[in-house]
Amino acid sequence: MKIPRSEFTARLHRIQDILKQRQLDGLMVYGDEYRKENLRYVCDFWPIFERGMLFIPKTGQPIFAGAPEGEKYAREQCVWDDIRNVRDFACVSVPDAIDYPLATFSTFQDILPETLRGGRRLGLVGSFDLPGYLSERLKNAAPGVDIVAADDILHKLRIIKSPAEIACLREAGRIAGLGYQALMRAAVPGNTERQAAGAAEGAARAAGAEDINFMVFGSGQRAETIIGRTEEKVIADGDMIMAAMAVQYAGYVATVEYPFVAGKATAGQKDFLRTLQKAANVQYEMLKPGLRAGDMVKAVKRVFADAGMTQYDVYPPMHGIGLAEAESPYPDENSAIIYQFNPSKCFSLCPGSHNPCHLPCSNVFFF
Repeated sequence: MKIPRSEFTARLHRIQDILKQRQLDGLMVYGDEYRKENLRYVCDFWPIFERGMLFIPKTGQPIFAGAPEGEKYAREQCVWDDIRNVRDFACVSVPDAIDYPLATFSTFQDILPETLRGGRRLGLVGSFDLPGYLSERLKNAAPGVDIVAADDILHKLRIIKSPAEIACLREAGRIAGLGYQALMRAAVPGNTERQAAGAAEGAARAAGAEDINFMVFGSGQRAETIIGRTEEKVIADGDMIMAAMAVQYAGYVATVEYPFVAGKATAGQKDFLRTLQKAANVQYEMLKPGLRAGDMVKAVKRVFADAGMTQYDVYPPMHGIGLAEAESPYPDENSAIIYQFNPSKCFSLCPGSHNPCHLPCSNVFFF
């Protein structure tokens, strides 16, 4: 199960149509191991400690540029055939000049004219993520070329999901659920946080996870870290567990997080979790076509306020999902967006997320 090459070709054609509409002569799409989603969307390549960029001309086939250590991997995964090595996409940040005696290199001065074909306007996707030194080298390689931010082109395209994308998200969600079940079985008094997290990640990998994007974990007082990593802390009886695992499958990411108590829960903990569940239920019942996003956010906030738990309402209760764990839109109580839910939009519900006792947060697919 993956995104077929035909879909990448269709994406390329849509992007090239937009370039013509905006009078752009080409587009550069940047990505690295951390900010991979835009690059994955246009070429299916996901760098490992290297950097990469797809150069898309207004017509014709794109050029992928990466680093030599990952060249064979890029040829295996990238859906496009023109693969180049560029020294500027070094795999590590060191002062040494690393020698690659078997590699053949291109330069930005080679690739940009092939992309622009005499044009002078070049769009850039990844302007927030591109390192400063690479930005300067690109500018120096194209004197007289107007490089403009074009991140919104892919942001808008990525909001609408194809049937293949939804299938990949479903599979990521299935795997994440299996991993979280393993976490709950292992997060018992006497085990460490890392034992519980390891059980979850191992189960997810064994079930087909391509990657674990992150594991957030805190038990007892450590739940107050909000977003924290596992420690060798031993889980005690009555500890509240705050955990979230993001599972990646074929590039698409599903997150599961659900608060629970290890061992015996107190009456106060049970009441608290019931209130959090109420907020989730209120939100879920509102998810109908024609919903004004701000009204949904206000309704969730009222649940917290009525229970005297406003201090835990610290994050928008819904956001998009896809190639990143969190995508647009991110509504707040002032949002005037009117949602028309359809099979092509996917969301994650997370009211009260990122507080010492997470609400259930799961990926929701609208049909």
